[in-house]
Amino acid sequence: MGHKPSGLNAGKKLKARRKQSRWLNKWYKRRVLHLKEKADPLEGASQARGLVLEKVQIEAKQPNSAMRKCARIQLIKNGRQVTVFLPGDGATKMVDEHDEVIIECIGGRQGKTKGDLSGIRWQVIKVNDQSLDALLKGRIEKARK
Repeated sequence: MGHKPSGLNAGKKLKARRKQSRWLNKWYKRRVLHLKEKADPLEGASQARGLVLEKVQIEAKQPNSAMRKCARIQLIKNGRQVTVFLPGDGATKMVDEHDEVIIECIGGRQGKTKGDLSGIRWQVIKVNDQSLDALLKGRIEKARK
């Protein structure tokens, strides 16, 4: 049988062992070393601004066979390039090359991809400071630069 440490050093030994064993937990390690912020192109922010480089179509994963409308974006804050989803019917017509867009997380689990979109973790919410949703519903016209 293991004996319980007693005396003045009992608390210190338990605290040291607890501190050491926390590093075996991958979520603790990711949080303390800020690994999400380092790997994330948005650097931990919920939204980011970027410029449209090109419009692309991505094939949906099996068993679906659709071509999802996406765009390649270059972020202004750090110059990184990401592929973002253009949500809504006809959204690809509202977004042109060199437009300024605001993107946000698409809402997959733990920051991963959502649904049948492989490698896409963000979606466009604004085009040239106008809501993409309002543009699609015809409430506002697209501003010309």
